[in-house]
Formats: sequence, structure tokens, C-alpha cells
Amino acid sequence: MGTQGISAITDPEEKRLHTRHLLNDIKALEIMLQEKGRFEEDVQRIGAEQELGLVGTDWLPAMVYDKILAEVADDHFTTELGRFNLEINLDPLEFTGNCFSRLQEQLDDKVNKARAAAAKHQARIVLTGIMPTLGTSQLKFEYMTPNPRYEALNEVMAGKRKANFELNIIGVDELISSHPNILYEAFNTSFQVHYQLSPKSFVGQFNWAQAIAGPVLATVANSPLLMGKRLWAETRIALFQQSIDTRNRALVKRDIEPRVTFGTHWLRNSVVELYQDSITRHPLIFAPVEQEDSLAQLKQNLTPRLKTLCLHSGTVYMWNRACYGISANGQPHLRIENRYIPAGPTTTDEIANTAFWLGLMAGMPEKYAKIHEQMDFEAARFNFYNAARVGLECNFNWLGQSYHARDLILEKFIPWAEEGLEKMQVDARDIGHYLSVIQHRVDAKSNGATWMLDNFNQLLHKSTPKEASVSLTRLMVEMESTGEPVHLWPAIEHSLKDGHKHFYFVEQIMTTDIPTVHADDLLDLVINFMIWRNVRYIAVENSKHELVGMVASRILIRLLKDGWQEGLTVKDIMVKELITVGPHTPTQEAIDLMARKNIGCLPVVSKNKLLGMLTEREIVNIVHLTQKFRQAD
Repeated sequence: MGTQGISAITDPEEKRLHTRHLLNDIKALEIMLQEKGRFEEDVQRIGAEQELGLVGTDWLPAMVYDKILAEVADDHFTTELGRFNLEINLDPLEFTGNCFSRLQEQLDDKVNKARAAAAKHQARIVLTGIMPTLGTSQLKFEYMTPNPRYEALNEVMAGKRKANFELNIIGVDELISSHPNILYEAFNTSFQVHYQLSPKSFVGQFNWAQAIAGPVLATVANSPLLMGKRLWAETRIALFQQSIDTRNRALVKRDIEPRVTFGTHWLRNSVVELYQDSITRHPLIFAPVEQEDSLAQLKQNLTPRLKTLCLHSGTVYMWNRACYGISANGQPHLRIENRYIPAGPTTTDEIANTAFWLGLMAGMPEKYAKIHEQMDFEAARFNFYNAARVGLECNFNWLGQSYHARDLILEKFIPWAEEGLEKMQVDARDIGHYLSVIQHRVDAKSNGATWMLDNFNQLLHKSTPKEASVSLTRLMVEMESTGEPVHLWPAIEHSLKDGHKHFYFVEQIMTTDIPTVHADDLLDLVINFMIWRNVRYIAVENSKHELVGMVASRILIRLLKDGWQEGLTVKDIMVKELITVGPHTPTQEAIDLMARKNIGCLPVVSKNKLLGMLTEREIVNIVHLTQKFRQAD
């Protein structure tokens, strides 16, 4: 999807035309793989793509991507799906010598360039898998980068699903949500690593990449939070799959594989199998505006770009993905793109993650050259998703034996990575520096996910989830600016003065743990709810979960004064004419409304659905924390 010149396929005739080009591309790839010397094989290169987030002075996502792009004026920078993201494409390097320190030197240069540009527009750069302050506000269509290819992707994906995209992720907390567009995908930020390989070694190396994915993911996890919920150690894995899942319930029942996938089986003979598998499972939805006849180009001894095949592959998101490209010398090459490594917490952590994975790839023990004959694919798949859920505390099934993550990584994976880097003649200083970051991180059981989660829990003791997310984001940016890798970051010593207390909007202070009843429920139930939950207000919903009324304790007191009647139901006494606010109502405006109307409770609604409640209790709690309310600038 990186190319600008694409179009959505809209009619059967057009689909047949582009399908023919797709099949020609597959055939051309097969022919090239059979021709000796066609592919570049005498060099191994590495590369990376840095995705990053943007926040404003309030630490909330900032839509200033276009201003930063204009400021940096650098072709290494490009857009992402969300207007609060950017991408930096780093130059490819030969996998040898001081390649990792050179990669970090360029990465630091580009990130610092972005920081300087962002500062001119009152914004900051965030390196993390999911920015903690992302929320429902960023799901509005105006937060999508205004680019025809993103709009086309959204229209096609939403059209195929014919229903809202649904999230259902369970960790310590639970997040269940649905949304009509694909902007949840924009919440993911990663550090994608590319590894160029020869066609002869591709099958064994790709299978090895699948086998080691789980332990590597546990090591690098950095996305434990989403919208104030504590979910998976690497929540991106679940979020990305569900955010663009075009399957309806019938297709899920048929075990149709989603477009974001770990895969279903080992590779056997050729990279072509991966492309063939994606074509049989997922229909062609986009086509290049400018087509080419790849078979005709081969006959002219030209190297085809396989534009239709590569574009289709760009809409099927394997966590380890095969890539076809053409080098500067005109020869084609094959790469594995590692898509599961998250952004952050620091550039040092990211390059350490890169050195660890690439070292493991190059250091594959000879005895595992045919890992597909020694390990069940289901074990590799289980390890991957188990690592995403649990992180460094998980256990792995490695060749039939159970290993704790720490033991497997320290005893086997780091030594293999060291051997691989030495094999590629990487400078000893780079090897020692970057692998020591991995070793100390695993020794301390402190990667980005554990640091974020531990400190978020600490911040929650004196705050709300939204405000804790703001404080955490501020502290992450401060710690990242030190350049110290995450295992050296200290725990937060939280106090009132450390809190970043804005509470500008109702959604930042409202309670979402709301007891509700139905109109035909007995009034006795309401009374017990109030006693058991120690609340003064009960919301009344209908069968569609729409807010239809409220019951307040003062109504019950008046009822007792006038004489209690047996058999009363909620509808007999509930208030139907309600004053409500939306989640983005300014806090001060809501307080003024409560004072003016002399009411003690404001339901917070969106499309008549109850999202939360603002009562005197929340206001008193926040006044205690902040001593005052601050007005938004």
C-alpha cells in the first residue's frame, strides 16, 4: 500500500483483467527463480522503517504530520494512516561491520530532525507501540490522513465487512468496541526490519523466522495499553488483526484466515507458495493504475516489478512477510519483513531489537535448517500469540519442551544471536553493546511493556485511567529523551506535583463503572443497587442500551416522605427529561451546567448510548487531586 498510483477494483471485468496480471506476475516470479543468476545473491542487506506518534503540549495526539513533513523536507519521511503519525524509511545497509551503529546514527539523526520540527509546532515525538492517550476522538474520519489510497483502503475494507469493525481484547481489563472505519489500525506504530536473503536460503530462513517469533516478541513487547485498558503485553497483535478484519461471522465460522495473520503452515519449497496462499485466501481488491506485462518484460530480458503481485501482498499482513524488490543494480531480490517489533521505547532499544532478531536469523543452528520437520507449526503459532498476551512472563513450547521465556532467551537465543552476528563479521563493539541491552532487559524482566504497565498501575492509585495515560505519556517522552534503554528507566515515584492534571474534558473525569436498570425492574432492586454500590444515581436503559431515564436518591426520599407503595417499578418514578453532555464537553462547562440547573448528576452520552456519569463525587475527587480546574488553552 506504499504506492500512490492505485485504484480500487469496482467491476467484474476490471477484476478479471487485473487477475490476469496477478497470475502473470506469479508465473514470472516462478520463471525468474528457476533462472540461475537472475536474483541478487552475493550480498545481504538490512533496512528498517520507523513509525512514530505525535502529541501536543496536552500530551494528546496532535494532527501536525503535514507541518512536520513540510518542515523537515526530507524524502526519508512519509505519511501514515493517521494524521498523528509519521514514518521514516532508513537507507539499506550491508549486513556486516558497524551496520547497527550506522543504522542508529541515521535513525537518531532523522528522529531528532522530527523532534526539532515538531517543537516548532508545539508537538513532541513518541516512540511506542500504541500511544497511551489515543482514544475515541482519534477514530473520527478527520483524523485519517487525507490521501486517496487511505480513503480507498477504508472504503474497500468497510465495504467487504458490511458491518462495524469490532474489537474484543481481554487482559487485566477488557475492551469491547466497534467502529465503522479502519482508524483503529492507525493506533499501531512499529519498527519494521527488513532482511535480504538469497532465494536458495529463503525457505529455511522464513520457517526459522516463524519459529523464533514468539520468544523475540516477548523480548521486545511495548504495547500493554489501549484506551486506558490494560490488555496484552503486545496489544498491537490483536488490535491490528481486528482493526481491518473483513470477515463477517459466517466467514469466521468457516475458519477463513484474517488478512492480518501469523500464517497457517510451514513453507515447503519456494517463496511462491506464500504468494499463492495469499491469493487463494484473499481476493484482489486494488490494482496499480499503470499496469505492466511481466511475462513480456521477461522475454525482453527486463526485470519486471511484479506490481500487481506486490500490491496484493501489501494488503495481506503476515507478521513475517515476504517482499520482492529490485536493487539499485537492477537485479531483483527477496526480503523478509519483520512487522511485529513495536516502536520504542528508545532508538537504542529498537536497534538492539534489530540486532537480536537479525543475529538470530544469521545464527540459525545448522540442525534447525529444516525446523519444519522438528517443530509443529501450531507450537510456533501458539508461542507467538502467547508472547503477545503475556510477554516476558510466558512459557514456550520449544521442540516439545517447556521453557520459561527468560531461560530460553538467555540460555539459547542470545548465544545464537551472538554467533550469527559474528558470522556476518559485525563489529565486536556493536555485538557487545546491543546484545547486552537485550541480556540486561531480560535479566531485569523489564521491557517497555512491563515498565509501562507497572507505572500505569502506580499512576492509577491517584488518578483516572485517562489522566494516568496522560501522565504516563509525558514521563515516557521525558525518559526517552535521556537515551537510556528501558531496562535502566527508574520506577515512577508518583506524587500530586508530578501529575499532569488537566482534566479539560468530561471524558477525563467521568466514571464508567455505572449500575443500570430497566424501566420494568422493581424499585426494590434500585434501592439495593444504591446501597450495595454506594451510589446516589441509577441509569435506566432500554433493550438497545439507550439511556431512557434516571433514578436519584432524592426521588426515593421524597417517595418515603409521601408514603411508600408496594409493587412500584422504575418507570413509575424515573426522570425521563434528562440533561446530558457529550464526552468532549469541557469540564468547566459541565460544572457550570450542574450548578445552573441545580443537579447532582450529568449522564455522558453519545448517540443516546450511555458512556459514563459525572456526579458530585467525581468533581470532589478531582478537586482533591488538583486543588483547582485548569481551563484549556
